[in-house]
Amino acid sequence: MTSASLRSRPEGFHSGSSQQSLVERAKRIVQYRRILELLVRRDLKVRYAGSALGYVWTVLDPLLMSLVYWFVFVKIFKRDAGPQNRPYMLYLVTGQLIWAWFNGGVQAAARALRSEAQMVRSSNVPRELWILRVAVSKGVEYVFGLPVLIIYGLAYWTHPTWGILLLPFAVLMCFVLLMGFGLILAPLVVLYRDLDRVIPIVMRVFFYASPVLYSTNRLPPSVRFVYNFNPMVGVLTLSRATFFTADLNAVYIRNSIIGAVIVFAIGVVVFVRLERAVLKEI
Repeated sequence: MTSASLRSRPEGFHSGSSQQSLVERAKRIVQYRRILELLVRRDLKVRYAGSALGYVWTVLDPLLMSLVYWFVFVKIFKRDAGPQNRPYMLYLVTGQLIWAWFNGGVQAAARALRSEAQMVRSSNVPRELWILRVAVSKGVEYVFGLPVLIIYGLAYWTHPTWGILLLPFAVLMCFVLLMGFGLILAPLVVLYRDLDRVIPIVMRVFFYASPVLYSTNRLPPSVRFVYNFNPMVGVLTLSRATFFTADLNAVYIRNSIIGAVIVFAIGVVVFVRLERAVLKEI
């Protein structure tokens, strides 16, 4: 099979490819996997272009932010211990890292089609690829930021638990959830421009409604029930199992899996339905 390019049209140009089945759409995305790799590399290079430290910022950025949290929560609020009497900073950083991927990914994916309007309109690259490239590039940054956990683990002389085996599942769940929201929001932002300003506000509220800074075990039972409907709860608890297994809750994890799948399915339907309207608008 010949490699696809941004301008190649091996199957003809589909101005609105909603007539394609989901299987056919998936096959086209696989066919353009090399373009995806190029786009991800471009995103990473552009982000650190002109920077003297380059990719070192993928570690320095979360590390410096975690130091701010350390000063606020440990030094000012005297929050030294997290669950299982392990360092609270480890608890905070494990949640912060994966939340940064999700938060940054959702906001970037929402603008993915509008920011690349010319390429989306003129090329035959599957439009889903522009959202996928955001999710993957932000995921790569998350992986590059994981050494921060090693740094804090060594600083506090804390070793990982068996829960580190659950980290890939947290990554997969976060990816599926991010793709779902991206597929929903990207076409809507093209059609409704004001939505782009609303998303950061909603994500800020979602941040405090998610157990990034705190444990669900500290919540009253009446409030804890509401967290069954937050799909990020399972993602955060699975990612934190690397050092904290006390937060593991089978119900939250199950509900998060179901929620991620539902959001992704809705995203696919919304994207397919709105793709033709989006191509007319951009």
